[in-house]
Amino acid sequence: MARVGNGAEPEVDCFEDAFDRIPVASKMDLRASIEECSMALNLALNNKFSEALDLLRPWSKDSMYHALGYSSILVMQATMTFEHKDIQAGMTTIKEALQTCQRFRKRNSVVGSISSLMSKQMPDSLKAEEMHAEICYAECLLQKATLTFIQDENMISFIKGGIKIRTSYQIYKDCQSLSNMSQGVGGDSEAFRQFEGGVKLGIGSFNLMLSLLPARILRLLEFIGFSGNREFGLSQLRDGAGSHSLRSILCVLTLLLYHTYVCLILGTGEGNLVEAEALLEPYIERFPRGAIILFYSARIALLRGNFENALVKFQECISAQQQWRQIHHLCYWELMWCHSFQQQWREAYRYADLLCRESRWSKAIYMYQKAAILSMMSEEELKTTGEDVVELFRQVEGLKQRLAGKSIPTEKFAIRKSRRYSSATPVKLVIPALEMMYVWNGFTIVGKRADTTESLLITIERAEEQLRNDPNPSEFHPDDQCLVQMLKGLCLKYLGRLLQAELCFTQVLSSEKLIRYDHYLIPFTLYELGLLYKQQGNYVKATRFIEDAKLNYKDYSMESRLHFRIHAALSSLKGSPTNSP
Repeated sequence: MARVGNGAEPEVDCFEDAFDRIPVASKMDLRASIEECSMALNLALNNKFSEALDLLRPWSKDSMYHALGYSSILVMQATMTFEHKDIQAGMTTIKEALQTCQRFRKRNSVVGSISSLMSKQMPDSLKAEEMHAEICYAECLLQKATLTFIQDENMISFIKGGIKIRTSYQIYKDCQSLSNMSQGVGGDSEAFRQFEGGVKLGIGSFNLMLSLLPARILRLLEFIGFSGNREFGLSQLRDGAGSHSLRSILCVLTLLLYHTYVCLILGTGEGNLVEAEALLEPYIERFPRGAIILFYSARIALLRGNFENALVKFQECISAQQQWRQIHHLCYWELMWCHSFQQQWREAYRYADLLCRESRWSKAIYMYQKAAILSMMSEEELKTTGEDVVELFRQVEGLKQRLAGKSIPTEKFAIRKSRRYSSATPVKLVIPALEMMYVWNGFTIVGKRADTTESLLITIERAEEQLRNDPNPSEFHPDDQCLVQMLKGLCLKYLGRLLQAELCFTQVLSSEKLIRYDHYLIPFTLYELGLLYKQQGNYVKATRFIEDAKLNYKDYSMESRLHFRIHAALSSLKGSPTNSP
């Protein structure tokens, strides 16, 4: 059996084409199991997903790390496909993995072990296998919680998942205490370094994700023992990413997810792309054809506004492997947006159509997105597609899903907007693809490029002109005018025309009483105006407008999404010097 000493990850050429020569090990101690799982992880990063499963399967019921690795791949597959058979397979495997880890755990709880340590006993009272069993058990619990959320559409499943997350969090906190007390005692051993890597991944991820939650939700969670510190979470993950442990790459991937997605969708769009590139660089060298690595490389190019480079890299990611079509679907979503940002509607439609036909993630969103993109085309171009836009919008509502008994907010938004087409005389949506671009915070990306922002502004001003000259305005007319003004204000902001942007935003706010349906426009505009004042250095006024959006509005579309963004904006303002209004 090929092994790797000193905890270093094996080099690519050790295993890249050597899988057929790897026999099943005859025995499996802790060190050997971590090394073999490291090999499996590297196989997965090299697009050899089946080979990784084949390597892990023989010991998946006898080794905690094989059990964790094997279930991790199947759970990832289930969350990407949303196929019932994959979810069932993932759930079966994760239950077996929990049983395997349980066999290695200390008979009394880890809390008891820590209590005995506090009474001046040596950390040796908890064996290396038992320490690692706690970490593996906590990771498996998180995976089971994830599958529980998507397996059943009721609140009981949501509560069950929440309990598993709380148990996992408590185990991580206990393990962190154990790690801190073991420093300098068993802290030099390879087993301890691997254990510490697991603690940093878990504690870092929990702190980072909890820190994103709006204060009112976090106060409730703190009541039952949760707490989140963003800087501490980031530092733990950075330490873990720089360590030579099995979980180094998992810390890297968590940080990449945070900087390239979470900051954009649930924050103000200010992810640290310099750090993301630095984290990714060594893995690009080691796995130049690895689909996961290529995907993040493409995503960073997109976020930088380098759309041409992003298009090439996403295509490379698609051609790099065929085993997991779900990675192709992630690329299709990104390619759809990449073309939408450039208003290349025909190409954007092609990827929206592929998602409608192939992916199960959110059929309602895909259908709405497809119809919205087609709505941006000229009548002549639309005819060449053979699509009926009205019919597509009418299909959206029947495709909705439920998660934990509740509708998904973006699906609810799409359904509500598409109802304008349900009557015998449909009322067309105005620039719906640009509205969805805003929903996903896409203007923060487009704003990196003056040329694309100018092009969007031209489209928005054309829509503004049409609304102004509409001889038969519908009941939706004031809402449409306010939407156009808000999006126009965003373009002007990113083009540096701040006074004109402010006029657009204040025009929306002055029309508040005229809005009949799109009530989300007022709090979102208050938030955007607050960010505009922040950009101008007027932090007092910025805080006032953002607080207004937070405190004085409720029960509007995507309220929770805005509260996440408000939380991020107010957190960034706290560290800013005060300025007089």
